[in-house]
Amino acid sequence: MTASLQQRRAAKFARRKRVNQLATGLALAAMAFGLFWLFWILWETVRLGFDGMAVATLTQMTPPPNEEGGLANAIYGSFLMVVLATCVGTPVGVMAGIYLAEFDSKGWLASVTRFVNDILLSAPSIVIGLFVYAVVVSRFKSFSGYAGVVALALLVIPVVIRTTENMLQLVPAGLREAAYALGAPKWKVILSITLKSARAGVITGVLLAVARIAGETAPLLFTALSNQFWTSSLSEPMASLPVTIFKFAMSPYENWQKLAWAGVFIITVAVLGLNILARVLTRAKA
Repeated sequence: MTASLQQRRAAKFARRKRVNQLATGLALAAMAFGLFWLFWILWETVRLGFDGMAVATLTQMTPPPNEEGGLANAIYGSFLMVVLATCVGTPVGVMAGIYLAEFDSKGWLASVTRFVNDILLSAPSIVIGLFVYAVVVSRFKSFSGYAGVVALALLVIPVVIRTTENMLQLVPAGLREAAYALGAPKWKVILSITLKSARAGVITGVLLAVARIAGETAPLLFTALSNQFWTSSLSEPMASLPVTIFKFAMSPYENWQKLAWAGVFIITVAVLGLNILARVLTRAKA
């Protein structure tokens, strides 16, 4: 009887071992499959994008077909709109995250806010672009950089809200209680204790939001549109790298296609740098 029990246990162990090896093999195969395409995309981006990089790419305007030029106006437009959208969306997201984590974590308003925030997080960016088009562009009868900033800010806010709330919830309650015991007011505890303890995570969330909006094309197609010339006025249509890449990559002109790959390379390097910075800040927090 004992030998039979041992045999059954050995057979069960062998079966579990085979299943574990199969699952591990499938997981490694899936990882290898994903990495293969990732490295292929990165290789093509570097190979074709670096070939289009030159001093003129960073200093000259977008050219007509079959003429020399660069992406200076598109780079400036993207930089300006991303920075302004981040400056608009970050305070709103941080304050909303503080409210959800510190003031009303279980109330009905917090539940509604989280529900709406989840919808915004999962909503396609083109929906945000169409909404801003209907609210801003159609009302003022003009595409503009301001509309592009509004659309990108609406994409920044839900990401910052989620990361701020999560990071603040990770702060030990003992820190708050110790500050309250010393007579510190709630606003002082939030600014000097909880928010300071979670600053690396909050900054990481902001950087991830910036990385998300840096390559968004659909919202800008309906809001800022594009501009082949240099403009620093946000009240006019403004060029951006994603829209320029979309337009140039679809064209039959070789110079435009080369500039499109150069733009892809610039955005990829920028987003990669932001993600590396976010990882560094996360490790510093840990």
